[in-house]
Amino acid sequence: MRPDRTRRFVLAGLAASGAAPFAVPSWAQGTGAWSAGQAYDALLNDTARVIDIRSREEWQETGIGAGVWPISMHEARFADRLFAARSHAGERTVGLICATGGRSLSVLGALMRAGYTGYADISEGMLGSGAGPGWIAAGLPVVPLDAALASLPEALT
Repeated sequence: MRPDRTRRFVLAGLAASGAAPFAVPSWAQGTGAWSAGQAYDALLNDTARVIDIRSREEWQETGIGAGVWPISMHEARFADRLFAARSHAGERTVGLICATGGRSLSVLGALMRAGYTGYADISEGMLGSGAGPGWIAAGLPVVPLDAALASLPEALT
């Protein structure tokens, strides 16, 4: 299968599934699951890039983590932009964050099942979950949507 078709296939199931939160499945045991604090430290140390996959409305409500790339799974070209971000990150891990960890885990699962590596789930999300308090409650920096979009590398727009 051609890479562009594989990319579409990998993420096509996400739209059908609704990416609903669920218990951590067996394939996710031992994978890269980070706290919000670990993700922010990785950003500061330039060992990771982070993608916020929430909707534009969610970004407008809460802002976006400082240094995080807003690439919504709810918008056209998500797969293309996700893989462009992976390429742009080089050797760095790409963390995925959503509101509470459900959607990011779903995307990570689809990527893993298709054989893609180099991604991690920020399991507590922006708003917190059973995994932890979340980016916002942890007091990590947040920027407005327009500032996050302005800092997005051109290759990812």
